Amino acid sequence: MKTGQIRRSIIEMIATAGSGHPGGSLSVVEILSALYFGKMKVDPKNPKDPDRDYFILSKGHAAPAYYAVLAERGYFSKSEFARFRQLGSILQGHPDASKCPGVDVSTGSLGQGMAMGVGVALGNRLAGRKNHVYVVCGDGELQEGLIWEASMAAAHYKLDNLTLIIDKNGLQIDGTVDEVMSLGDLPAKLSAFGYFVIDAVDGHDTEAILKALDESTKEGKPKAIICNTVKGKGVSFMENQVGWHGGATTTDETKLALRELEEIL
Repeated sequence: MKTGQIRRSIIEMIATAGSGHPGGSLSVVEILSALYFGKMKVDPKNPKDPDRDYFILSKGHAAPAYYAVLAERGYFSKSEFARFRQLGSILQGHPDASKCPGVDVSTGSLGQGMAMGVGVALGNRLAGRKNHVYVVCGDGELQEGLIWEASMAAAHYKLDNLTLIIDKNGLQIDGTVDEVMSLGDLPAKLSAFGYFVIDAVDGHDTEAILKALDESTKEGKPKAIICNTVKGKGVSFMENQVGWHGGATTTDETKLALRELEEIL
């Protein structure tokens, strides 16, 4: 899995556009790579196959990571990266299912992706399909009430074809998650809402993520996998820095970031 190259693409996209969200894009790279290269049943040549596995990036501002992974998987050409966040581009600032091949659901307003995931999972089950729905949320996003309403619905309908993966990097736009609004005992809370929970997965170890995904499929209930990650992972001056939630690098910062990432290709 080309995680170093994926991170370089994220930096290049955001630098070219002059805007974007590097921190949370860099933290989610291994999660998306594990799903698209090791777990999900998808076909880039037939992106609308009704029997495919579905993916929803609820933390839609991490779109650069999503686009980089989709391009590596073969959904579209990397030449599209140069038009990220431009008018008319297939690569909008947040994922747009009407424009970008491989994007199943348009996202951006935080908290809504899990509710949409519940709808897709329930609809697929009613249609008799055996596919799976994966939703990725940020930990700051879990402060949204809709996440928990959707979780109650997932448990009520016993949606064992639905997996919530949490990109737990500990930071959000205004500071640390604990300072802004603590989530408390997150594993206990998720369990109380009816999930089968796997906690403390190394979110930068694709094999550990795949192991957790495989283990969770044995359970006949909705699944929640909590991945511990580092915001800005791979770029030294971005790691664990809340200021890099959003914003583009300068020319010198871009060169430094790409040089650091080149060393781990």
